[in-house]
Amino acid sequence: MNTQSRRFSRRMLGAIVGLALVAAACGSDDASGDATDSPQATTPTSVSADTTSASDTPPSDGIEQRVVSLSPTHTEMMFAIGAGDQLVAVDEFSDYPAEAQVLPNDLSAFDNNVEAIAAYEPDLVLIGGDFNGLGPQLDTLGIGWWDGPAAVTVDDTYRQIEELGVATGHETEADALVASMQAEIADIVAATPVPAEPVTFFHEIDDTLFSLDSTTLFGELYSLLGLENIADATEGDSGGYPQLNAEFIVSADPDLIFLADTKCCGQTLETVAARPGWADLTAVSSGNVVGLDDDVASRWGPRIVDFLQSVSDAVANAAS
Repeated sequence: MNTQSRRFSRRMLGAIVGLALVAAACGSDDASGDATDSPQATTPTSVSADTTSASDTPPSDGIEQRVVSLSPTHTEMMFAIGAGDQLVAVDEFSDYPAEAQVLPNDLSAFDNNVEAIAAYEPDLVLIGGDFNGLGPQLDTLGIGWWDGPAAVTVDDTYRQIEELGVATGHETEADALVASMQAEIADIVAATPVPAEPVTFFHEIDDTLFSLDSTTLFGELYSLLGLENIADATEGDSGGYPQLNAEFIVSADPDLIFLADTKCCGQTLETVAARPGWADLTAVSSGNVVGLDDDVASRWGPRIVDFLQSVSDAVANAAS
């Protein structure tokens, strides 16, 4: 079991669930989601923007810009749009692509130390959800910052990529990446077999049986392939991330089980089959327990395409 992965999984899950619950409590009743009502902060050198305000992000020449990323997802986005060479430091969990691993990575995405960040003399700091009020602290130092919290929809992912493209002087590359992702996702959806009967699934975030429903980004990706999420039947406001119990899952008897806790928690078909009452589940007895890469199944960047392909392959395998 990877202790560091478990620590990140637990903390990231807590952060995402917390933000989702706050959003649910404070969200507007207006379904149109007017972006102008979203709170945001600006700094003298750049902008902090949430995922609904790409048009408000001012362009940057991106030439001599020094960027610090405190989010593994945004580190991936930076390299994917050709802005990786502007990164001067990343957080401790930014391990993809390989080029990110050679950057200084002693910063925490959760326990922010503004002095440690400032030591890298950044022009722009990328935050993956400002849990601790880091933005205002950076304001006092005249350091620009941008906040892109965990995406709730696929469009949020596209928007964040586009915003980073504008903020770093790589707008053309960002637009091209989004167009490529959209085309790949459309191709995957078109190529995925449509079963005669609805296929149900359980997505496991960790071994305490936290899951996600269809109101989340990854839940939306499952829905694109026509899968039915057993977590959608849960009651109460979980912010999209309900904690299920074993009895509920056994009763639902999903056709597919997706394990997004293979790295953090060491879960496999064998460990799932060993759980009391799980060996006879349809997904387990048929071998349709799919191990996912925890990082790919939790980061909302360019690799959501890889995630969708893994799910599509599982559907095709189950149908064969």
